[in-house]
Amino acid sequence: MEAFKTHQGIVAPLDRANIDTDAIIPKQFLKRIERSGYGEFLFYDWRYTSEEQENPEFLLNQEPYRNASVLLTRENFGCGSSREHAPWAIEDFGFRVIIAPSFADIFYNNCFKNGILPLQLPAEEVEELFSKTAEDPGYQLTINLEQQRIMDSQGYEREFEVDEYRREMLLKGLDEISATIQFETQIADFERTHKIYYSR
Repeated sequence: MEAFKTHQGIVAPLDRANIDTDAIIPKQFLKRIERSGYGEFLFYDWRYTSEEQENPEFLLNQEPYRNASVLLTRENFGCGSSREHAPWAIEDFGFRVIIAPSFADIFYNNCFKNGILPLQLPAEEVEELFSKTAEDPGYQLTINLEQQRIMDSQGYEREFEVDEYRREMLLKGLDEISATIQFETQIADFERTHKIYYSR
Protein backbone atom coordinates (compact mmCIF):
# COMPACT_ATOMS: atom_id res chain seq x y z
CA MET A 1 0.00 0.00 0.00
CA GLU A 2 1.38 3.42 -0.95
CA ALA A 3 2.29 5.61 2.02
CA PHE A 4 0.28 8.80 2.42
CA LYS A 5 2.07 11.89 3.70
CA THR A 6 1.14 14.89 1.57
CA HIS A 7 -1.23 14.84 -1.37
CA GLN A 8 -2.21 17.60 -3.80
CA GLY A 9 -4.92 17.11 -6.37
CA ILE A 10 -7.92 18.39 -8.30
CA VAL A 11 -11.17 18.33 -6.33
CA ALA A 12 -14.20 16.62 -7.89
CA PRO A 13 -17.40 18.02 -6.30
CA LEU A 14 -19.96 15.19 -6.26
CA ASP A 15 -22.91 17.06 -4.77
CA ARG A 16 -25.00 14.15 -3.50
CA ALA A 17 -25.80 12.83 -0.04
CA ASN A 18 -26.25 9.22 1.09
CA ILE A 19 -24.25 7.69 -1.76
CA ASP A 20 -24.30 3.97 -1.06
CA THR A 21 -21.80 1.28 -1.96
CA ASP A 22 -24.02 -0.10 -4.72
CA ALA A 23 -23.81 3.28 -6.46
CA ILE A 24 -20.04 3.33 -5.89
CA ILE A 25 -19.55 -0.16 -7.37
CA PRO A 26 -22.67 -2.01 -8.60
CA LYS A 27 -23.18 -5.61 -7.50
CA GLN A 28 -22.60 -7.17 -10.95
CA PHE A 29 -18.89 -6.38 -10.66
CA LEU A 30 -18.42 -8.10 -7.31
CA LYS A 31 -17.88 -11.47 -9.01
CA ARG A 32 -14.40 -10.43 -10.14
CA ILE A 33 -11.66 -12.16 -8.17
CA GLU A 34 -8.98 -9.51 -8.74
CA ARG A 35 -8.46 -6.69 -6.27
CA SER A 36 -7.41 -4.24 -8.99
CA GLY A 37 -9.12 -2.92 -12.10
CA TYR A 38 -12.30 -1.69 -10.43
CA GLY A 39 -11.71 1.98 -11.27
CA GLU A 40 -13.43 1.73 -14.65
CA PHE A 41 -16.60 0.57 -12.89
CA LEU A 42 -16.67 3.36 -10.27
CA PHE A 43 -20.14 5.01 -10.21
CA TYR A 44 -20.90 2.82 -13.22
CA ASP A 45 -24.64 3.51 -13.47
CA TRP A 46 -23.97 7.26 -13.39
CA ARG A 47 -20.92 7.30 -15.65
CA TYR A 48 -22.42 5.24 -18.47
CA THR A 49 -25.68 5.12 -20.38
CA SER A 50 -27.64 1.94 -21.05
CA GLU A 51 -25.60 1.54 -24.25
CA GLU A 52 -22.44 1.64 -22.12
CA GLN A 53 -21.45 4.95 -23.60
CA GLU A 54 -20.07 7.65 -21.35
CA ASN A 55 -22.71 9.94 -19.90
CA PRO A 56 -21.37 13.42 -20.76
CA GLU A 57 -23.43 14.97 -17.95
CA PHE A 58 -21.65 13.04 -15.22
CA LEU A 59 -18.90 14.89 -13.41
CA LEU A 60 -16.10 12.33 -13.78
CA ASN A 61 -16.60 12.22 -17.56
CA GLN A 62 -15.77 15.92 -17.81
CA GLU A 63 -12.47 17.76 -17.78
CA PRO A 64 -10.62 18.34 -15.53
CA TYR A 65 -12.33 15.82 -13.24
CA ARG A 66 -11.15 12.77 -15.17
CA ASN A 67 -7.86 13.37 -13.36
CA ALA A 68 -9.30 14.35 -9.98
CA SER A 69 -7.78 12.70 -6.90
CA VAL A 70 -9.80 14.42 -4.15
CA LEU A 71 -13.51 13.60 -3.95
CA LEU A 72 -15.76 16.15 -2.27
CA THR A 73 -19.21 14.92 -1.37
CA ARG A 74 -22.06 15.12 1.13
CA GLU A 75 -23.09 13.35 4.33
CA ASN A 76 -23.27 9.60 4.93
CA PHE A 77 -20.96 8.67 2.06
CA GLY A 78 -20.44 4.93 1.65
CA CYS A 79 -23.65 3.78 3.32
CA GLY A 80 -25.33 0.49 2.41
CA SER A 81 -23.60 -2.88 2.27
CA SER A 82 -20.10 -3.37 3.64
CA ARG A 83 -18.40 -4.37 0.37
CA GLU A 84 -14.69 -3.61 0.37
CA HIS A 85 -14.88 -3.34 -3.42
CA ALA A 86 -16.11 0.25 -2.95
CA PRO A 87 -12.80 1.66 -1.67
CA TRP A 88 -10.98 -0.60 -4.16
CA ALA A 89 -12.85 1.14 -7.00
CA ILE A 90 -12.26 4.60 -5.55
CA GLU A 91 -8.55 4.00 -5.08
CA ASP A 92 -8.16 2.36 -8.49
CA PHE A 93 -9.78 5.36 -10.19
CA GLY A 94 -7.15 7.58 -8.59
CA PHE A 95 -8.78 9.14 -5.54
CA ARG A 96 -6.55 9.38 -2.46
CA VAL A 97 -8.81 11.62 -0.35
CA ILE A 98 -12.57 11.79 0.22
CA ILE A 99 -13.97 14.84 2.01
CA ALA A 100 -17.46 14.68 3.50
CA PRO A 101 -19.37 15.77 6.62
CA SER A 102 -19.87 12.11 7.58
CA PHE A 103 -19.20 8.56 6.41
CA ALA A 104 -20.78 5.17 6.99
CA ASP A 105 -18.69 3.44 9.67
CA ILE A 106 -17.63 0.29 7.80
CA PHE A 107 -16.78 2.20 4.63
CA TYR A 108 -14.79 4.72 6.69
CA ASN A 109 -12.72 1.92 8.24
CA ASN A 110 -12.20 0.21 4.88
CA CYS A 111 -10.78 3.40 3.37
CA PHE A 112 -7.85 3.43 5.79
CA LYS A 113 -7.16 -0.24 5.03
CA ASN A 114 -6.83 0.63 1.34
CA GLY A 115 -4.67 3.75 1.44
CA ILE A 116 -7.48 6.31 1.20
CA LEU A 117 -7.88 9.21 3.65
CA PRO A 118 -11.58 9.78 4.46
CA LEU A 119 -11.53 13.32 5.76
CA GLN A 120 -14.52 14.32 7.86
CA LEU A 121 -15.07 18.09 8.04
CA PRO A 122 -17.93 20.15 9.50
CA ALA A 123 -20.83 20.68 7.08
CA GLU A 124 -20.17 24.41 6.84
CA GLU A 125 -16.57 23.81 5.77
CA VAL A 126 -17.67 21.26 3.19
CA GLU A 127 -20.13 23.85 1.89
CA GLU A 128 -17.31 26.39 1.62
CA LEU A 129 -15.27 23.93 -0.44
CA PHE A 130 -18.23 23.30 -2.75
CA SER A 131 -18.42 27.07 -3.31
CA LYS A 132 -14.72 27.18 -4.15
CA THR A 133 -15.04 24.35 -6.69
CA ALA A 134 -18.01 26.12 -8.30
CA GLU A 135 -15.89 29.25 -8.78
CA ASP A 136 -12.85 27.34 -10.06
CA PRO A 137 -13.43 24.01 -11.90
CA GLY A 138 -9.71 23.20 -11.60
CA TYR A 139 -9.66 23.88 -7.87
CA GLN A 140 -6.95 21.96 -6.02
CA LEU A 141 -6.35 21.09 -2.39
CA THR A 142 -3.24 19.97 -0.56
CA ILE A 143 -3.71 17.56 2.32
CA ASN A 144 -0.79 17.19 4.70
CA LEU A 145 -1.37 14.16 6.90
CA GLU A 146 1.83 14.63 8.90
CA GLN A 147 0.72 18.12 9.99
CA GLN A 148 -3.01 17.28 9.80
CA ARG A 149 -3.71 20.34 7.69
CA ILE A 150 -5.74 20.95 4.53
CA MET A 151 -4.99 24.00 2.37
CA ASP A 152 -5.22 25.60 -1.07
CA SER A 153 -3.12 28.18 -2.92
CA GLN A 154 -5.57 30.99 -2.12
CA GLY A 155 -5.12 31.19 1.64
CA TYR A 156 -7.60 28.56 2.78
CA GLU A 157 -6.10 26.44 5.57
CA ARG A 158 -7.70 24.22 8.20
CA GLU A 159 -6.62 21.60 10.70
CA PHE A 160 -8.32 18.23 10.77
CA GLU A 161 -8.49 15.38 13.23
CA VAL A 162 -7.78 11.72 12.54
CA ASP A 163 -7.30 8.74 14.81
CA GLU A 164 -3.59 8.45 15.65
CA TYR A 165 -3.33 4.72 14.93
CA ARG A 166 -4.98 5.11 11.52
CA ARG A 167 -2.83 8.14 10.77
CA GLU A 168 0.35 6.16 11.49
CA MET A 169 -0.82 3.28 9.34
CA LEU A 170 -1.40 5.61 6.37
CA LEU A 171 1.86 7.48 6.90
CA LYS A 172 3.76 4.18 6.82
CA GLY A 173 1.68 2.66 4.01
CA LEU A 174 0.61 -0.28 6.15
CA ASP A 175 -2.54 -2.35 6.14
CA GLU A 176 -3.37 -4.77 8.96
CA ILE A 177 -1.46 -7.64 7.36
CA SER A 178 1.73 -5.70 6.65
CA ALA A 179 1.55 -4.16 10.14
CA THR A 180 1.44 -7.65 11.64
CA ILE A 181 4.35 -8.83 9.48
CA GLN A 182 6.52 -6.16 11.11
CA PHE A 183 6.41 -8.31 14.24
CA GLU A 184 7.20 -11.56 12.42
CA THR A 185 10.33 -12.23 14.53
CA GLN A 186 8.53 -11.61 17.82
CA ILE A 187 5.61 -13.79 16.71
CA ALA A 188 7.98 -16.62 15.78
CA ASP A 189 9.76 -16.28 19.14
CA PHE A 190 6.45 -16.44 20.98
CA GLU A 191 5.32 -19.50 19.04
CA ARG A 192 8.60 -21.26 19.78
CA THR A 193 8.52 -20.56 23.51
CA HIS A 194 4.80 -21.33 23.64
CA LYS A 195 5.43 -24.79 22.18
CA ILE A 196 8.29 -25.44 24.62
CA TYR A 197 6.19 -24.41 27.61
CA TYR A 198 3.19 -26.58 26.72
CA SER A 199 5.31 -29.60 25.73
CA ARG A 200 6.55 -29.99 29.30
